[in-house]
Amino acid sequence: MIKHHFTRRTFLRGLGVTMALPWLESLPVWGDEPASNIHSSEAPVRFAALFSGNGFHSKEWWAKGEGKSMELGKVLAPLQDYREKMLFVRGLFNVEATKGNIHSSQTGNLLSGAPLASGGEIRSGTSVDQLLAQRYGNSTKVPSLVLGCEKSNPSVHKNYSMLYSSHISWSSPTTPTPLEIYPALAFDRLFKDEVSRGDKSVLDSVLADAKDFRRQISSNDQRKLDEYLDSVRDVEQRINQAGKKGQLQGWRPTLSKPNIPRPPDGIPQDIAEHMRLMCDIMVLGFQTDTTRICTLKLNNDHSSLRFPNLGVDYMIHHLLSHSDSADWLKVNQFFMQQIAYIAGKMESIQEGSRTLLDNTMLLFCSSMLNGNHDANQLPVIVLGGAGGRLKGGRVLDYKEKPNRQMCRLYLSLMDKMNVRLPKFGDASQPLEEV
Repeated sequence: MIKHHFTRRTFLRGLGVTMALPWLESLPVWGDEPASNIHSSEAPVRFAALFSGNGFHSKEWWAKGEGKSMELGKVLAPLQDYREKMLFVRGLFNVEATKGNIHSSQTGNLLSGAPLASGGEIRSGTSVDQLLAQRYGNSTKVPSLVLGCEKSNPSVHKNYSMLYSSHISWSSPTTPTPLEIYPALAFDRLFKDEVSRGDKSVLDSVLADAKDFRRQISSNDQRKLDEYLDSVRDVEQRINQAGKKGQLQGWRPTLSKPNIPRPPDGIPQDIAEHMRLMCDIMVLGFQTDTTRICTLKLNNDHSSLRFPNLGVDYMIHHLLSHSDSADWLKVNQFFMQQIAYIAGKMESIQEGSRTLLDNTMLLFCSSMLNGNHDANQLPVIVLGGAGGRLKGGRVLDYKEKPNRQMCRLYLSLMDKMNVRLPKFGDASQPLEEV
């Protein structure tokens, strides 16, 4: 057996770069001292809140049955392989979100259940991801990773700020957490000591240290380390190609060609590639324990994205959501494919006896059930095992039950990470079934 010479947290280091390592059997990455017959301690539980705006096809968001026999509506079809690790939750809602009946008033408190200020004032509530970040932020390099694929909208709609539609993560009641939509900067934040982009890649900076480290770990871990470094290189190379494809995704600009020089390190113009990069960066953040908390907003509520990659570029996402057309279903499934992609990557990363997916809670939701602003019940799924504390393959239906606050789910999920509060938002009891 290889003798341990590693500190609580082991990193690869280079000039201006600190790269955390994934779970390896040869060292106690997560903090416990190894026993004589144990290779390493258990991996931590991670939490991610994933969001897409404007709801889903009104007739195809459903699930029934359990385990391998669970049946899924067409929207959820991309998640077929993950049914046994999925919790489908029906009937939860935020009562405060029903008051304005517009996108902004239904999104700004999605992760807090707090009352929203109107009339141009900005006030919501600290979101569940940021409460967890306050608890675990000191344990990781990045307290929380807050990612997006569409720019914030600073305008006002029907007396509510559209910043509510653009942010699901709130560091305080008056502060939406800064949203990173540039993959290069999100990547730099994970791995570089200073968030700036140099000429040398992150991976090149740590290769010498990686070579020395490789000699000290088991052959199985050497393979894991090589796979991990390859995945980092792949993300770097794709970021370098970002913004070069020229497929405009959102609103139609008044110019067919730019009249200023292209800014460096821009947002990818291919929305599919943009989303995949952000998915990969989130997984890398979890895989290396650089962060344990992430929110990924795939688009805004009241979104202006278009989807030429799907042959659906004739109408923006928001307007398309008011139909139940085949194209709307196609766009819905595209979003679910991103969730399936994340789940697949996490499932392929082994962390001792469990996978990264087994050690994670992936909450996916929207601010309304469908494009007709139905916020009386929210579309919610939870993927992953929370370190063995969360059982999937189940459908939980609260539609006809009292006390169906969405915040009861948040109390339950926080409990899985040993954060126990007497009250959160409008809820004072967790969901016992979760």
